[in-house]
Amino acid sequence: MLKSVQAKDYMSDKFVKISEQTDLFAAIDMLLDYRLPAAPVVNDAGEVVGVISEGDCLKAILTLTYHEEEKGGKVGDYMTCDVAPVNIDTDIIAVSNLIIEKDLYCLPITQNGKLVGQISRRDVLRAVESFSIES
Repeated sequence: MLKSVQAKDYMSDKFVKISEQTDLFAAIDMLLDYRLPAAPVVNDAGEVVGVISEGDCLKAILTLTYHEEEKGGKVGDYMTCDVAPVNIDTDIIAVSNLIIEKDLYCLPITQNGKLVGQISRRDVLRAVESFSIES
């Protein structure tokens, strides 16, 4: 059984954050360049307002193609808004449960309402691995 640790112990503080004003195709380039399934979207105050995922981008491209539009629009037009970031002190078990229940690849991590990191399925697996080595 995992001992209690917090999200901050395993989150990545080196992450890509995207503005809701970022061009959709620029966001796609970032996801591809950094090999990310998703990235947090922030407003001008640094607050998480959504997540843009590979799936969101695919849906956007299919919609644009269907409507024969050439312009991509902005990330804010296509991002997933129903995102609940977790606090930096959230227990890793609670993080795991959220990732599983909501079928997420990653979760934004906040402190005092500002984005400070991101935790992914891989980060949680790293936590499990470190505990199995310690046992």
